[in-house]
Amino acid sequence: MYAHDLRFNIFFFRVPCRKQGGIRFTITGFRYYNLVLITNVAGAGDITQAWVKGSNTDWMSLKRNWGQKWQSDKVLIGQSLLFKVTASDGRTSISENIVPSNCQFGQTFSGNNF
Repeated sequence: MYAHDLRFNIFFFRVPCRKQGGIRFTITGFRYYNLVLITNVAGAGDITQAWVKGSNTDWMSLKRNWGQKWQSDKVLIGQSLLFKVTASDGRTSISENIVPSNCQFGQTFSGNNF
């Protein structure tokens, strides 16, 4: 018998993630763009869509940059920020007023979890 003759049936199912605390949003980037690393996601455990709303803007969709880093190409410096995220199971969470207008790049903020 050769290795290529072996077959395995693998059964799996997703188990909801339980996390302590809220979803974490780490803000990095530069003056002309923002990168947001989204971590500590409960429920399905992965984000499929993300939006940001500044105190002077409407909701804007973020585009996935790499992994769970999401990017905005708008200048949001000096605005307090809200985030909305949708997980792969379709549930949506809104984290309101978690980022103050005087935030600095490199800071992490905690919002509502699923």
